[in-house]
Amino acid sequence: MLTGPKLPSRKFPIAIWVGVIAAFIAFGTLYRTSSQGDSSETYPKGFRGGACTIETEALIIGYSGYYLPEDFESSEDTIRSPYVPVQCGKVPEPATLNISIDLLYPESARDFLLGLRLVQIEMDENENQKEHEMLSVPAQQHLSGVITLAFKLREPGQYILYLNGKNTEDRGLQVEIPLQVGLNWKDHLKKNFSTFLKNH
Repeated sequence: MLTGPKLPSRKFPIAIWVGVIAAFIAFGTLYRTSSQGDSSETYPKGFRGGACTIETEALIIGYSGYYLPEDFESSEDTIRSPYVPVQCGKVPEPATLNISIDLLYPESARDFLLGLRLVQIEMDENENQKEHEMLSVPAQQHLSGVITLAFKLREPGQYILYLNGKNTEDRGLQVEIPLQVGLNWKDHLKKNFSTFLKNH
């Protein structure tokens, strides 16, 4: 006796849903974001309109940056700005970096004495982390609420821009702004995946 084709198993639709959910989790893990696009290491939304935010107990800042590739050659007919925006301190290659820091909270931060110090992170032969200071800007008040700085990052690697000083109560404070020059394998994967999505 002949029988008709068997109906698809219920396991197949369940497997599809599990696959879709797993893809969303993998995407969120890769981009280190939740469903609302926030990054868990920054506050309040990590990346908003070209600016990233960092919160400490004493201070909340926003920061954004633009880089000019080291091998860029200016031409007379250039119309658009050659500077490329940086997302949360990730610089794809050695470059000149212009960074802008906004003192978001508290408002009294404009009266704080704040200085900047840029260090390159190096590992010694015992795999201990060492800091090599590259530049230092003396502490001063920033009454406009904005701090701007331009500097060159000549080598791939990890850097930290320290914003440190004292508040109006003479208490010390420090904010670390991480900078990464050069892309790692996760960044390359994100870049290629994002390009693929734009093309489809």
